[in-house]
Amino acid sequence: MNKRVFLALVVLMSLSLIGIILVQAYYINNSLRNTEEQFNFNVKKALSYVSKTIEDQEYNKHLFWVTKSIQESGTKADTTAILNFYVEQKNRDNNETLIYRNGILEENFKLSSALFDIGLDSINVKRILSEKETKVVDNNLVEGGTSLTALLSEISTKEYAEVFSKNSYEEFAYRRPIHKRVTVDEINRLLSLKLLEDDIDIDYEFAIYSNELATKVKTEDFEKNEGATFSVPIFVNKNDKNNYRLLVNFPDRKEFILSSIMTMLILSIVFTSVIILAYSSALYQLIKQRQISQIKTDFINNMTHEFKTPIATINLALDSIKNPKILEDKDKVLRYLGMIREENKRMHAQVENVLRISKLEKNELNISKERVDLHELVEEAIMHVELIIEDRGGEITVNLNADKTSVLANDSHFTNVLVNILDNAIKYSPQAPKIIVTTEVVGNNILVHVKDHGSGMSKSAQKRVFEKFYREHTGDIHNVKGHGLGLAYVKRIIEDHQGHISVESEKDKGSTFTIKLPLIS
Repeated sequence: MNKRVFLALVVLMSLSLIGIILVQAYYINNSLRNTEEQFNFNVKKALSYVSKTIEDQEYNKHLFWVTKSIQESGTKADTTAILNFYVEQKNRDNNETLIYRNGILEENFKLSSALFDIGLDSINVKRILSEKETKVVDNNLVEGGTSLTALLSEISTKEYAEVFSKNSYEEFAYRRPIHKRVTVDEINRLLSLKLLEDDIDIDYEFAIYSNELATKVKTEDFEKNEGATFSVPIFVNKNDKNNYRLLVNFPDRKEFILSSIMTMLILSIVFTSVIILAYSSALYQLIKQRQISQIKTDFINNMTHEFKTPIATINLALDSIKNPKILEDKDKVLRYLGMIREENKRMHAQVENVLRISKLEKNELNISKERVDLHELVEEAIMHVELIIEDRGGEITVNLNADKTSVLANDSHFTNVLVNILDNAIKYSPQAPKIIVTTEVVGNNILVHVKDHGSGMSKSAQKRVFEKFYREHTGDIHNVKGHGLGLAYVKRIIEDHQGHISVESEKDKGSTFTIKLPLIS
């Protein structure tokens, strides 16, 4: 797939995923806002209901008291007035007496028609006057007196009480302290019933405030919060300067609103997480497959190049042996046969590396372990590369300083591990190789250090040097042959021995490979 097409697909898929997440977030936020608005509406509706119900109850009690008092007074109507209502009420709370009078008077006049020139002998004119009086006196200054006196004219007791009780109610009610007009239990009963009608079943705290100051009517844990407190007026009275307001708080309001959409929110988060995880995994696998495809292409090219040289050498050696002159020279024949053998072994070794890695990945490589002396394995590995080092004019220094050397290992595979590391030290030494092999004991582990003075490697290469097929890029120069399989095999075998391998390197100054293995007693 073209790189630009691949990047375009990744960008489009990412934008689509981000779009889906944003749309979900928008709808969840919108649903949350609608739920909150509905909650606020229901709460305000409940508060208005409570306020009106309490006011109506108080008024109805007053109306009942006025009606009953009029009926029980037995007074006769005053013929000089249409309506004349007089109430006297003693208030023991403040030792005062409220005197309230409200009357409607009628005056009839007969006027001469000459004043108006309308063709009649006379005109009847009626004038209705209204009088209202309210007095508050100290009980200490008032002696005797009745609690109620009512003067009635030609009107029924019930109609009369309804007309005048509203005016007298306003005069009497606002003078009473708020805790005498309503109780906490009464508000709580009405409010809880109304809230339950709208499925609002959470704890709340309430209070009645007068001119922004708390009154005695409140729950113990009420705290006023400007941003989260609902408020409605209560006991509204044009004569009242107390400005009572009923305030309610819901401590668990946010949790309640969230709980209403919690199922949708959780499902949305779960499904979105699954989509993101699946997308990320697919994208990772896609990128990884592209990398593997590129690595395999490089590997095939590398392998072709690696096999081309030994095959060409073998063909040339065979052609030379066919020459009658060379055929008679025994030394040359043996030399060419040796070259053929070495090139064949070289190709065989590469094939074996590929097969070993394949078996390791499938867990088909049977590695049996037994107690071995690590120093013996080191010496055996050095013997395999000693002639190559001598042939290149190099040297190998061995410092086997460890006093404990028993490890649990497979001697064959672990010898191959050491040979691979030594072979790398030789290959990546442009000049005559100089290698130092050291062992030491640290805690319950034995360390093997293989140090060379070769070309070294960059920091980025150190992080990936144990990856399969990885080789550091050196431009168009291919002075070191290989497929990037040796160190991958080394790492897998060491990890199978519960060990660890690391590398420290500096460009053009060499590398040091360190193997750590657990000791056994």
